[in-house]
Amino acid sequence: MTLVKTSYDRRSFLKITSLTGGGLMIGFNWLVSCQSKPEAVLTMPKEWFKVTGFLKIGENGVVTIMSPNPEIGQNVKTSMPMIIAEELDVDWKNVIVEQAPLNTAIFTRQLAGGSQSIRQGWEGLRMAGAAARQMLKEAAAKAWNVPVDEITTEAGYLTHAGSGQKAGFGEMASAAAQLEIPKEVKLKEKNDFKIIGTSRKNVDGLKIVTGKPLYGLDYKREGMVYAMVAHPPAFGLKLKSYDASAAKSMPGIKDVFTIETYTAETSKNAFDATSFTELVVVAGNSTWEVLNAKKALNLEWEQIEDYVDVFSGYAPGTKIERNMPAGSESTSSHKALMAAHGTKPGKVVRKDGNPEAAFKKAAKIIERTYTAPFLAHNTMEPMNFFAHVTADKAELVGPIQTPEFLEQTISSRLGLPLEKIDIQMTRMGGGFGRRLYGHFGVEAAVISQKLNAPVKLVYTRESDMSYGIYRPSYHAYYRAGLDKDGNLIAFHVRAGGIPESPLAENRFPAGAVDNYLAESWAIDSNISIGAFRAPRSNFIAGAEQSFLDEVAEAAGKDPIQFRLDLMNRAKTNPIGENNDYDAARYAGVLELVREKSDWDKRDKKGRGVAAYFCHNSYVAHVLDLEMESGKPVVKNVTCAVDCGIVVNPIAATNLTEGGIVDGIGCALYGNLTFSEGKPEQNNFDSYRLIRHSEAPKNIDVHFVKSDVDPTGLGEPPFPPIMGALANALYNATGKRYYDQPLIGSQQILG
Repeated sequence: MTLVKTSYDRRSFLKITSLTGGGLMIGFNWLVSCQSKPEAVLTMPKEWFKVTGFLKIGENGVVTIMSPNPEIGQNVKTSMPMIIAEELDVDWKNVIVEQAPLNTAIFTRQLAGGSQSIRQGWEGLRMAGAAARQMLKEAAAKAWNVPVDEITTEAGYLTHAGSGQKAGFGEMASAAAQLEIPKEVKLKEKNDFKIIGTSRKNVDGLKIVTGKPLYGLDYKREGMVYAMVAHPPAFGLKLKSYDASAAKSMPGIKDVFTIETYTAETSKNAFDATSFTELVVVAGNSTWEVLNAKKALNLEWEQIEDYVDVFSGYAPGTKIERNMPAGSESTSSHKALMAAHGTKPGKVVRKDGNPEAAFKKAAKIIERTYTAPFLAHNTMEPMNFFAHVTADKAELVGPIQTPEFLEQTISSRLGLPLEKIDIQMTRMGGGFGRRLYGHFGVEAAVISQKLNAPVKLVYTRESDMSYGIYRPSYHAYYRAGLDKDGNLIAFHVRAGGIPESPLAENRFPAGAVDNYLAESWAIDSNISIGAFRAPRSNFIAGAEQSFLDEVAEAAGKDPIQFRLDLMNRAKTNPIGENNDYDAARYAGVLELVREKSDWDKRDKKGRGVAAYFCHNSYVAHVLDLEMESGKPVVKNVTCAVDCGIVVNPIAATNLTEGGIVDGIGCALYGNLTFSEGKPEQNNFDSYRLIRHSEAPKNIDVHFVKSDVDPTGLGEPPFPPIMGALANALYNATGKRYYDQPLIGSQQILG
């Protein structure tokens, strides 16, 4: 077993586990002492022994584990408690899981983003379970007058083989409560795991399929007022005036007024991005009445002036500034601006060797340009939040990926101390970046404060899609130089976008090419953008992997072997010191996907391969498609993933499959365009999503066996599937595709 130091007292144990990222508190506060017979059938306990913050154990051994992080479908509400249960050594069938509220005194990083929940929580979650198990063992040792090291645990029972004594966890809970937190605990050896690495069904699965209220839209409160907001119809506009006389006279309408989501005094954080701060609010008895009244508003807008939006940065004491220029932007002008920037030198962010000289010596040079449009998140559950703000407290309930950041902003905006703000997290009907940005929660709180009533704010689909927080539009120019033997001797990437660059200059093939140049650029915009599943990687991976395929073909080499040869160079004799990937693990997924897809034995027509590293994990795909009536039909995707230890294989497989389907849909169809600042797509009749019938007919997922601590998984399968799709299309049609959405590139679908 691994010996891990905890602390010398309860308070410092609290601090240490918080710093690990799990934010766990093992403070035992038992209520009463109860006993149960080991052979008793476990049902819901009559009495709970509460472990403050994270665990409570029933008198019959049933354990409730609080899941601290927001649940957006990535299944952390099941996987995080599995880690606790493993080290506690309780039978999973006797575990109940509950969603924890936001509590910064107990938990840290209650955040769903960056595919970091399991990675950041791993050590703290294990320590919490192990500490509780050790205290139960010490209680049993004292009761039985035997050495604690002679006591074993299994499936919720404590056993002393020498004396034949056995007790359930519930029987020792009261005595364990009187003990100090151990100074150090022993973690299980990874090969002794019984729960981690086994498939466990979603703890909310039955509730989801039977329609139980889990989501923000489900939440109701007696006396609740419904509200909707009206925002400018185009980016670059702001409210000039409004006439609400007709709306106020309509049935069920309580009030119409304006709010300022963020004032000049509000301390904004990185997740308070928005282009619209002054909004018109319609409040009434039902969403239908409010929706109809909103349509009756007479609104007048005017152009904004240039301004700078300032946020506190991710690191303490830092800030983020974003220029928001005046003017109405259009997709046509965006494309022209990016094309012009793509041909001019950008900011050099990495340079190895002498690329200019190497290109002059090259026997063959390949140059290609790739583009991608803005994308909308289009979560199935539109934005919504409940808020009840009084003079001395604020209560909020809703779907949010960043509750701690939302709490900080509401404290600043309303002038309430943090301890007076209570945020309850609901399950989310989609997120992957959209619900990192909590302006809709702030809006609900400000509306409630103004109405002095409980409020449910609900966005229509049209409001959500035209409000912003989009995936940026990107552009990347690539150039590669080959010698006469087909060896890659020079590599150049110049990438940028509106309003950010997607470039990750220290990722592959950096470190594998002697002469390497990376340049970056960005164009300011007043369109509000934010994280979209696998930010930046969601474009640059597809562009890079498409280009590498074309370079491999020009070199006369198999595309997988071409990549492996480069990775072998990065592994044995890397260039530079800042390469942010492990070449051996990177090669490992390519080798695994080559084996599982029978790459070397099958015809390559309609097959495409891609591999990428992001969010600390490695993923490779082989995609097989056929053209039917001029349309691509994806028959099969073989996927290899190295994300370290897989906590819950069935959930990991589901998450991978979802990323693959989502990526194919975005690559083929995703497209948000603008005309004079106005989004031209605002609902599913104009914004194309992948249909069920268009999903791959089969997805075959394989995980690299590993004892490396878990890394990310929500995002890594998404970016490389776009490159695999583009490469498969080439091998099926003989044409290369450089612009997303691919459905519009060279009219491949007729």
